[in-house]
Amino acid sequence: MSQLPTSPSCHWHGMLWAFGWSGCHSSAWPRLLWIMWAWLSPGSWAHQGTQPHSIKIEGDITLGGLFPVHSRGPPGVPCGEIKKEKGIHRMEAMLYALDQINSDPEVLPNITLGARILDTCSRDTYALEQSLTFVQALIQKDTSDVRCSNGEPPIIRKPERVVGVIGASASSVSIMVANVLRLFEIPQISYASTAPELSDNNRYDFFSRVVPPDSYQAQAMVDIVKAMGWNYVSTLASEGNYGESGVDAFIQISREAGGLCIAQSLKIPREPKPGEFDKIIKRLMETSNARGVIIFANEDDIKRVLEAAKKANLTGHFLFVGSDSWGAKNSPILDQEDVAEGAVTILPKRASIDGFDQYFTSRSLENNRRNIWFAEFWEDDFRCKLTRPGIKLDSDKKKCTGEERIGRHSPYEQEGKVQFVIDAVYAMAHALHSMHLDLCAGAAGVCDKMDPVEGRMLLKYIRAVSFNGSAGTGVLFNENGDAPGRYDIFQFQMSNTTSPGYRVIGQWTNHLRLSIEEMQWSGGERQVPDSVCSFPCNPGERKKMVKGVPCCWHCELCDGYQFQADEFTCETCPFDMRPTENRTGCRPTPIIKLEWHSPWAIIPVFLAILGILATLSVVVTFIRFNDTPMVRASGRELSYVLLTGIFLIYLITFLMIAEPGPTVCAFRRLLLGLGMCISYSAMLTKTNRIYRIFEQGKKSVTPPKFISPTSQLVITFILISVQVLGVFVWFGVVPPHTIIDYEELRPPNPELARGILKCDMSDLSLISCLSYSLVLMVTCTVYAVKSRGVPETFNEAKPIGFTMYTTCIVWLAFVPIFFGTAQSTEKMYIQTTTLTVSMSLSASVSLGMLYVPKVYVIIFHPEQNVQKRKRSFKAVVQAATMSTRLSQKSNDKQNGETKIEPDRTQ
Repeated sequence: MSQLPTSPSCHWHGMLWAFGWSGCHSSAWPRLLWIMWAWLSPGSWAHQGTQPHSIKIEGDITLGGLFPVHSRGPPGVPCGEIKKEKGIHRMEAMLYALDQINSDPEVLPNITLGARILDTCSRDTYALEQSLTFVQALIQKDTSDVRCSNGEPPIIRKPERVVGVIGASASSVSIMVANVLRLFEIPQISYASTAPELSDNNRYDFFSRVVPPDSYQAQAMVDIVKAMGWNYVSTLASEGNYGESGVDAFIQISREAGGLCIAQSLKIPREPKPGEFDKIIKRLMETSNARGVIIFANEDDIKRVLEAAKKANLTGHFLFVGSDSWGAKNSPILDQEDVAEGAVTILPKRASIDGFDQYFTSRSLENNRRNIWFAEFWEDDFRCKLTRPGIKLDSDKKKCTGEERIGRHSPYEQEGKVQFVIDAVYAMAHALHSMHLDLCAGAAGVCDKMDPVEGRMLLKYIRAVSFNGSAGTGVLFNENGDAPGRYDIFQFQMSNTTSPGYRVIGQWTNHLRLSIEEMQWSGGERQVPDSVCSFPCNPGERKKMVKGVPCCWHCELCDGYQFQADEFTCETCPFDMRPTENRTGCRPTPIIKLEWHSPWAIIPVFLAILGILATLSVVVTFIRFNDTPMVRASGRELSYVLLTGIFLIYLITFLMIAEPGPTVCAFRRLLLGLGMCISYSAMLTKTNRIYRIFEQGKKSVTPPKFISPTSQLVITFILISVQVLGVFVWFGVVPPHTIIDYEELRPPNPELARGILKCDMSDLSLISCLSYSLVLMVTCTVYAVKSRGVPETFNEAKPIGFTMYTTCIVWLAFVPIFFGTAQSTEKMYIQTTTLTVSMSLSASVSLGMLYVPKVYVIIFHPEQNVQKRKRSFKAVVQAATMSTRLSQKSNDKQNGETKIEPDRTQ
């Protein structure tokens, strides 16, 4: 510091003078008012009896240094205990680097680098006051008005000019100091400050650093989380610039990258209350699915978080991803190894500098007097006490002999940031070297153009440096003064290892290289545990997102005939398709038809075959006995027509079961109603003839018209032609073709869905096709009822009547079965079987009641198949009328034993 005369008046003026305040007659710099207030205010450290201590190394060019040699002191005291690793190791690294540079003829030849090294005491406000030392030489001084009390001018030592500053360590300290140094355009290179806000080149334009910012670290941690398949994590930060800015950067990057959600973002207070960490663990368990915990915290907070997790019996539940404050340190996990197992940590890529180890372990009280804090370090490191004049030695402490050796009589491990301190000093030296080459044109020593060194020009040279650092890695800066991100990724492993500890599992240099197969979790598990809000949906399920939380969703099954179009959407399959089993797509709906081997087809076919055989037997019998009285009496012509209709009714069964095609469909349309139409037309003609004969007989003995066989055939074919004409009109309007009906068999369960190959005949068109035949059947039934009074011994009216009654019962049963199964999954089978069986039964009733008795008589009682004497029409009518009257009197339906054969030839 400045040396002033001992006169109080002169001392006061000298202090003001040193900081650019030239008494009452000088003008002050407005931008320094707040600095002067901080220095001169009653509450400052300078007024509490604490004088700034520093190390002064003489040189042609002086560099400043800021190191946390001591920890933060208790309230009212600026400094606490000495910090051996973060303080002494780092500060000695700067001294070591200066020695190396000054002895290197290739870097700044004939120029010696000096240093002014200050202790920040791990406190930003104290560091700010200390750093004012660096700007003293830059303040212009006017000495014309300053005099001592004896009238003589003051004797003031000119402070050395600091061209650049190495430091600080903590980000909060670097931020505070950078705000001052930028005012005086003094470049600053930090070896440990990683806060992302220091990358703001507008606010901290003279700040650079050889360590990557936390934004890179946060990017690396985001990449790690994603590589492990996590999408739902919590964050935990120590209150302060490092923790909060680190978490903020992590959250910002994760938000920009997408696919990663923050369950909770918790903060650890600077002064935690009792039970605070238990509350933090309890809060983290509120989102227990978020097992991954991203932690930006100091060592003490990390340790207490692990203790609280163990206390809550949650060992193995939380999966920690720690920042470089955790790194590969053992102190945070001491006695908590089981809770920390599997923790993934990150640390800037670094190496141990062998040359520094040799240098530092060779330091002693005798050869390291330039370090004014080394004696204090010596006492702490060897747990001894140095003797000082007038100070009594504590009885409980041994006396230091000075023969102790670092690493031999005390544990030693190189502090992790030593490499970066050396690189920071070398970066400043290389920038000065390039500047000297450009400005001094090879002249020895500092030339006029570099006296003084212009800060803004030096900054440009700093940003342009590129060299291999002390660990062999490249040292360079981007436009914001940040070093490239290079990180080693560690995992703390206990199981299946020879010795528990941190194991390198990957690297990050702008992109991630992670060996997932080398990772190991609680209990030696190799599978990466889950830390997700919602597990992936199964195939065929869509995501229904939780509002405001893009990583959380509910899985909803694509039901019915829907398939998973994408992860958020279910869509309905086309009408001719159904979803696959896993509902990720659609597949063609199977096409079915009634197969011949189906039980639904076997019964109708069996009945139809029996019916056809029976019909053919009757036809053959009638043909063989065509001229016998029994065949002639039954009306041969209409009988053959009726038997043809019965045959066609049986035949339609095969067409209904056959595979649909245009030809089959055409014959279905034609024969479905034609067989019944032929049968009922013939029976209607018969009953109408009988009815007209006996009705006419009541009025006159003259026979009615159109009762001859030819007339009967004409009437029958006219009735049949109506059906045929309707069918051919249908052919013209809608040509027969097949369709595949996907709606008929489309139950809620798509696995049961089928497309039915069928003819283009709806239920309505099928009934319409049969409707004419049903009209004939009903009309025939009406005539049969009207002819019921005619004795069966005289005609076929009553067998036809019984046939119609039975047929009506069959078809009345058919209607509810046919239409009642419209919604059944077996609709096609039930309706086809019901229709064919009903038609076969109708044909069988007609065949059985009208022709089986005749065949029986013809075959087994030929004696009854003889010619009876003919009666005139008048005699037949009179006999029938008399029989009717007797029947009404006796209510005997079977009265009259004389068989009267009406003359069929009339």
